[in-house]
Amino acid sequence: MPYPRSAALTAVFLVMVTLSPSGAANAAAGADPLESLRREAAKARTELEKATKQMEGRKKTLAASQVKLRTTLKDLAGAEAELNRIREPLSRLANTSYQQSGAAGSMAIFGGGDPSTALRSTADVTLMARSQQALVDRADELQDRRKRLASAAQELQSRNAVDQTRLQQEVDGLKNRSAQLTKQLNAMLDKLATTRQKRLELGCDKSLAKDAKKFPNGLIPSKYLCPLPQKGGHMLRADAALSFYKLNEAYKRSFGRDMCVTDAYRSLSEQHRVYAQRPGFAAVPGTSNHGKGQALDLCGGVQNSGSAQFNWMEAHAGKYGWIHPAWAYSNPFEPWHWEFGTEEG
Repeated sequence: MPYPRSAALTAVFLVMVTLSPSGAANAAAGADPLESLRREAAKARTELEKATKQMEGRKKTLAASQVKLRTTLKDLAGAEAELNRIREPLSRLANTSYQQSGAAGSMAIFGGGDPSTALRSTADVTLMARSQQALVDRADELQDRRKRLASAAQELQSRNAVDQTRLQQEVDGLKNRSAQLTKQLNAMLDKLATTRQKRLELGCDKSLAKDAKKFPNGLIPSKYLCPLPQKGGHMLRADAALSFYKLNEAYKRSFGRDMCVTDAYRSLSEQHRVYAQRPGFAAVPGTSNHGKGQALDLCGGVQNSGSAQFNWMEAHAGKYGWIHPAWAYSNPFEPWHWEFGTEEG
C-alpha cells in the first residue's frame, strides 16, 4: 500500500542537516537524527502549507479582479452603444436648428412676417437648442465615462496578466522545488536507509498521532497511519507503528525473521465484516482498538499460548509499549491480540 507522505517535505531536513553547520553540530553532539528529521520535516510542511494558502488567496483575488474586469468591459460596451445611439439624433438636431435659425426663423424674429409665426419659431429654436444641449451634455458625459472605463479596463487587464504570470511562475516553482527535493530525498535515503524498515521510520511522523486520535474509531484517514514492514498492507497509528518497528527488530534478532501480522488497523467497514463472521467474539463495530490503529493480531507462533514466540512477547513487548490485555487471557482467549499503550488506551 503506498504511504501518502510528502517526500518533498521530509527532504527539506535531509538537505539542511547535511549542508548546514547546525546539522553537523547536532550529529556531532549525538542528537537523535530521526527526531531532528521529524522536527524539520514538520517545519517544512508548515511552511509549504502556508505558501499553498497564500497561493489560494492570490487565486481568489485574481478571480475577483477578473470579474471586475468583465463588469467594466460590459459597462464600457454599454456606454459606447448609447453614444452610438445618440450620434444620429444629435446630428439631426444640429442640422435642423441650423436651418430653422438661419432661414425663415431669423426673418420672422428680426422683422417681417407674422408675429405668431415668429413666436412659434422662437419657441421651436429654444426647444431644439435645449434638446441639442442635453444631447451634447449626455454625449460629453458618455465620452468621459468611456475614457474612464477604457482606462480602468486596460489597467485591470495589465494587472491581471502580470498576476496570472506571477502566479503561474510560483506554481511552477513549487512543482520544480518539490521534484528536486524528492530526487534529493531518494538519493539520501539510499545512503541513510539500507533497509525497508529504516525507510519506514524516516517517513513515519509521530506528531501526526495526536491528530489521528481526533477521528472516530475506524475512520482515521490513511495520512495519519504508517505502514508496517510486513506484507499485506497493514498499518498502525504513527506512534504505535514507530514502537512496533523497534519491537519487530528485536523479535527478528531473536527468531531470525520479521513478526507475522494478520491484522492491524481495521476500518469501520472491516470491523462490520469481522463482527458478522464472529458474532459474540469480535468487538462491536466502532469500539475495537483495531479501529484506533493501536492493535495487532499476530501469527508465526505468537497465536499459541505458551509457545516460544508468545513467551518472548510476554517478556519483551512491554519494553516497546505493547501489552497483552488482561481480557485477552480469558474473555475471549486471544493470545494473538496485542495492543499499544495501557489498558485504558
